[in-house]
Amino acid sequence: MTKELWINLPVKDLEKSKKFFSKLGFSFDDRYVNKDEGACLVIGDKNVIVMLFTEAAFQNFTGNKILDTRHGTEVLFSIDAETKEEVDEMAKKVVNAGGTIYAEAGDNNSWMYGCGFADLDGHRWNVLYMDMSKMPKE
Repeated sequence: MTKELWINLPVKDLEKSKKFFSKLGFSFDDRYVNKDEGACLVIGDKNVIVMLFTEAAFQNFTGNKILDTRHGTEVLFSIDAETKEEVDEMAKKVVNAGGTIYAEAGDNNSWMYGCGFADLDGHRWNVLYMDMSKMPKE
């Protein structure tokens, strides 16, 4: 079922963050996000993806305020689904396992379908089906 995991992090200044990670030797994949709101950081030989989002974009996804990293830590873990039905199925499994749905399953931007849930510790997750053929092109 699950094939990939994307890690999402809020950043105060996207351009400064991109420069910082570039200096560390990491690359970016420009296919996935709006360049004003986010960047797709690629890490390692397995191409682990860490999405760097402006705080506004990140907050829109999570529905929560961003924690002050001096006093706490927050990430939004996103996992893929092969179909919309798989998203719905995962939502049911979450509830049955004692988790909480914080964003009901639905379409987002006409090319994504997903839901958001919190695990037993309150960590937030997304399950997303993305129809890349409908993804807006620049």
